[in-house]
Amino acid sequence: MTSPGRTATQVAPLAPNAWLRFDVVERMLPAGVTDVLEIGCGRGAFGARLAERYSYLGIEPDQDSWAVARARIEALGRGEVRNVSSAALAGQRFDIVCAFEVLEHLEDDAGALAEWARLLRPGGWLLLSVPAHQRRFGPWDELVGHFRRYDERSITRLLRNAGFTDVSVRLYGFPLGYLLEPVRNAVGRRRLAAAAGQSYEERTSGSGRQLQPSAAALGSVIRWATAPFRLMQRAVPNAGTGLVVRARLAGQPDAGS
Repeated sequence: MTSPGRTATQVAPLAPNAWLRFDVVERMLPAGVTDVLEIGCGRGAFGARLAERYSYLGIEPDQDSWAVARARIEALGRGEVRNVSSAALAGQRFDIVCAFEVLEHLEDDAGALAEWARLLRPGGWLLLSVPAHQRRFGPWDELVGHFRRYDERSITRLLRNAGFTDVSVRLYGFPLGYLLEPVRNAVGRRRLAAAAGQSYEERTSGSGRQLQPSAAALGSVIRWATAPFRLMQRAVPNAGTGLVVRARLAGQPDAGS
């Protein structure tokens, strides 16, 4: 096991596009949050960063990704990761539910949002990310098991129909996301032949392991190399290849919660 005292940056390096995404996620985290549930936490890259700040529970149904995520969270000495689905948490409630790059993998996205809403306290928050714009659907989306991409209107309508209010949607990824996208699609074209015959579920299970850095040294290089692009995307908030969305469950928080 990694020795205690390591940081999320050391134990859980991010891919370039994930750094762009986290730059927006970090700025959209609501105030007053204590406990966090992350659905589909993958290999724990975002989870490690959330566990440094909050009481954190991550769930990941893919056993290989779960094992990596659990080791990373344990290395921090805080938080928990379970190899279960959200259905196993019936009756539990959280201040915020996060789902990063998950909703597009689910055929019944409306049903998933209804289930996630039941895991929130009244007035709780949902924070998620999804790929932007159906017109950009390509080989990479197909490879990793995406059913769809979203635009601002479609995701806002979906959330409001699920009982959420105060919907805030931000694009991210300008300009680096546009440069990375054709690279991912080229990789997707090559790998689709090997993935022939796989179900959407199998492709989704493996999606969290695609193009993910594992070495801390490489993670540091990616972190600093993407820093200028994180500043650029802040200057152009209405362009990009991904969406980060925050919404609040209708209703008032419980007294004393």
